[in-house]
Amino acid sequence: MSSPSPTLQLAVEGMSCASCVGRVERILAAQPGVEHASVNLATERATVTGDIDGENLAQAVTAAGYPTKVWVDAAHVRAEQQQKKLQKYQTLKRNVAIALALTLPIFCIEMAMHLSHTLEIWIDTRLPVQIRWITEALLATLVLIGPGRQFYRLGLPALWHRAPDMNSLVAIGTLAAWGYSICATFVPRWLPTQSVHVYFEAAATIVCLVLIGRLLEARAKGKTSQAMQRLLQLQPNVARRWENDQSEEVATESLRVGDIVEVRPGEKIPIDGEVVVGNSHVEESMITGEPLAVSKQPGDMLTGGTLNQQGYLRFSVTAIGEQTVLAQIVQAVEQAQAAKLPIQGLVDKITRWFVPVVLAVAVVTFVGGWFLASQGGISLALVNAVAVLIIACPCAMGLATPTSIMVATGRAAEKGILFRQGRALQQLRDCTLVAFDKTGTLTVGRPTLTDLQPAEGFSVQQLLTYAAAVEGYSEHPLARAVVEAAQAQHLEKLASSDFMTESGMGVTATVDNRIVHVGARRYMEALKVNCSALDAQAAQYAEQGKSPFYVAINQRLAGLLAVADPIKPSSRAVVQHLQSQSIRVAMLTGDNRLTAQAVAKQLGIDEVIAEVKPQGKVAAITAWQHDAQRVAFIGDGINDAPALAAAEVGVALGSGTDIAMESADVVLMSGELTNILNALHLSRVTMTNIHQNLFWAFIYNLVLIPVAAGALYPHFGIQLSPILAAGAMALSSVFVLGNALRLTRTTFSH
Repeated sequence: MSSPSPTLQLAVEGMSCASCVGRVERILAAQPGVEHASVNLATERATVTGDIDGENLAQAVTAAGYPTKVWVDAAHVRAEQQQKKLQKYQTLKRNVAIALALTLPIFCIEMAMHLSHTLEIWIDTRLPVQIRWITEALLATLVLIGPGRQFYRLGLPALWHRAPDMNSLVAIGTLAAWGYSICATFVPRWLPTQSVHVYFEAAATIVCLVLIGRLLEARAKGKTSQAMQRLLQLQPNVARRWENDQSEEVATESLRVGDIVEVRPGEKIPIDGEVVVGNSHVEESMITGEPLAVSKQPGDMLTGGTLNQQGYLRFSVTAIGEQTVLAQIVQAVEQAQAAKLPIQGLVDKITRWFVPVVLAVAVVTFVGGWFLASQGGISLALVNAVAVLIIACPCAMGLATPTSIMVATGRAAEKGILFRQGRALQQLRDCTLVAFDKTGTLTVGRPTLTDLQPAEGFSVQQLLTYAAAVEGYSEHPLARAVVEAAQAQHLEKLASSDFMTESGMGVTATVDNRIVHVGARRYMEALKVNCSALDAQAAQYAEQGKSPFYVAINQRLAGLLAVADPIKPSSRAVVQHLQSQSIRVAMLTGDNRLTAQAVAKQLGIDEVIAEVKPQGKVAAITAWQHDAQRVAFIGDGINDAPALAAAEVGVALGSGTDIAMESADVVLMSGELTNILNALHLSRVTMTNIHQNLFWAFIYNLVLIPVAAGALYPHFGIQLSPILAAGAMALSSVFVLGNALRLTRTTFSH
């Protein structure tokens, strides 16, 4: 099997709408060696796959007017992007202030003259028309060449390269209004007498409103990444490195693998490591979403960014930089945010042709209005054409999907749900069948002593004490369960000798001068121990999916023990909830059929495929898919990798310190199964949110472009002012962003 093509990411600046995204994607796709290119407007990032040179790609995109850098040192580029966003926001604030100061005099004068005939006469007597128009021309020109310069610097070259974007629409519209007004002011003889009007207030106000819209958009975009910023800020900047029996404060980034770090009560863990000294409880909620603190002792792993509670710890650093759990979480979320959902394909196809079509509609509107109108035709045609250009900005369409993905994946990360693939947000909602692995997924994954039944003449404590003394020498998981149960009850630990193992049968040892045998019924038969008194109970345990085994002391039956991998407390509720939503639930396991069916019966799962190897799970998933089922598979992310990759959505249960499960689309970092219900809920509300955004973006254009073109003017005398068009255009993007931000308030009931 050939290895996958390498993938790299580029940080792209200067994109303002969906048309920019399409242009950058076409530039990247045209470069040698590029197999696939995807650009995200919300994250301002491009993901490119193929045998490629990142620097050449960056140069090609930069040459097209979009400054680009290769995303190599993630932390550095991320910080640089954040700094540039802040600078851009401050520049926008300054430009808006300048534009408002220059535009308000023009706007107030023109609006006053339209509102009242008395005001019009009063202004005309004190400010002659020609002087007023020249003053407005000066102020409007300052607006266009100052705060509005960015539209022409970016939009006109894009038009020249036959790749018009939002900047091109604003540039053409404002220049048309400004140019017409300049003619009316300084060479009115070039125009019909009845068409001598000025639209300086329209040109200046459009620039002002679009800038205000971009300012609000930049502010809203900042909020969409707040969850990511909170994650990035979890890691302390300073750590206490332990050397020569004392600690010294150092920058966290200076730590190296193997360094010993000291953490005092109430402090955050600065970086990933393994405890070497001390005992404490650590709150890992910001990593796993689970509020309960986790006990830590020597040998346990710590995750950077989590909070040490009451104890003192020293630990050895095990990972630094981009290899830490926190960095991997951030990388995975960013990867998901940069992805395109299948629904985005329709948007891309529409926006590819949208701006050229709008330009054509504007030309038809201008030419048609000029010829069809009787008096003042050229003036009316110009107003309508400019309104068409301004109203039809594709910003909202470009932001509709990626902003929702950004907010949703950030919100999921806060809950301990890691969407590693953005498409899983859409595909999880569409799943019709959920298949679970059994061991470690529906069950705890660790054998536990569940039942003790002493024979006549023996007590529960005596039975467990003698069994634990024998099993203490065995490495078998079932033996470990017996020993742990005895330790949990603080029973006396008896010494044993002459330990022996009978392969596949059981074990024996001498305890307190008594010969103790522990094993299966066939072992007892070989020893000629009569087990009939407890056979019925053993059969009942077996039907429940438990593993029964007998204990004999000096050839006499002492009792019966049962060990099982207990079902997680949340498993039945999860299964019932999925079934209540008409989702088929199945179990895929390599465990024996009787145990699997016993567990399935307790959980209410009717469809069980047991005793299958990893490839058998893949075959089962493929068969379901051929039966038109869309499958989500939930496993522990270790031996279930083939099945996780084969399903439409692979969901891995993580421990919070092992989240790099490359085969999974979604990782439930806490390992809590109920989070699959939260992931499903988030998937549904996110897709609803995206549909709302797309509906608004498309219906806005479908309804208002004809109105802007003058469709209502002949019958109703309704004409859409370019100023109102600019305001509506700005509000459309702000509406989409605001709607996406509602996902930050998504509540989870599980």
